[in-house]
Amino acid sequence: MEGNQNTDRRGMMIVLSSPSGAGKTSLSRELLKENKNLFLSISHTTRPPRSLEINENDYFFVSDEKFIEMLNQGEFLEHAKVFDYYYGTPKQPVMNALKDGKDILFDIDWQGTQQLMNSVQDDLVKIFVLPPSAKELEKRLLKRNQDTEDTVKKRMSKASDEISHYAEYDYIIINENFDESLKRINSILIAEGLKRTRQKKIQDTIKSLRDSLL
Repeated sequence: MEGNQNTDRRGMMIVLSSPSGAGKTSLSRELLKENKNLFLSISHTTRPPRSLEINENDYFFVSDEKFIEMLNQGEFLEHAKVFDYYYGTPKQPVMNALKDGKDILFDIDWQGTQQLMNSVQDDLVKIFVLPPSAKELEKRLLKRNQDTEDTVKKRMSKASDEISHYAEYDYIIINENFDESLKRINSILIAEGLKRTRQKKIQDTIKSLRDSLL
């Protein structure tokens, strides 16, 4: 799906949340490929980089001290501590992008989503991705081979609590078939982008139409 920067409407903040292993990272990558007006929000984190992760591309990797300093200065839209590490979304780059009509994709958990709801509710589109079953979730976690067996167990244990927050989201996607899930999310983006409240010049267009009909 092609798209361009759209200055005729305000940008959107697309939140994609899920339990670890449900497939949101793969969906996010494909969404970014297909939508030229969609950009990934790059978070700051105190977590060490994983293999192949690049600083300032995947995350801004910072020390605990630097993160706390930024937090105290109010530089984050949201922040959370997940598995002993801090994560936070920088405020100013996101606000500038929305003003320019760009859509920003957020790969954050329910805690971060709640914080965004408290400050920028009108700009949010909240999508929750579910695995088709617990067995499939465990299979995907083991297959990606990124975590120790102990960490996989922790992620499985935490998944139930994460899923309990499903009602706080606007849309639910059960990711059984990747292509179908991607199609549904793209449909959501199209519909949300056409909302009256996001179209900057709609009042001028309506006035012009009405005047020409008089």
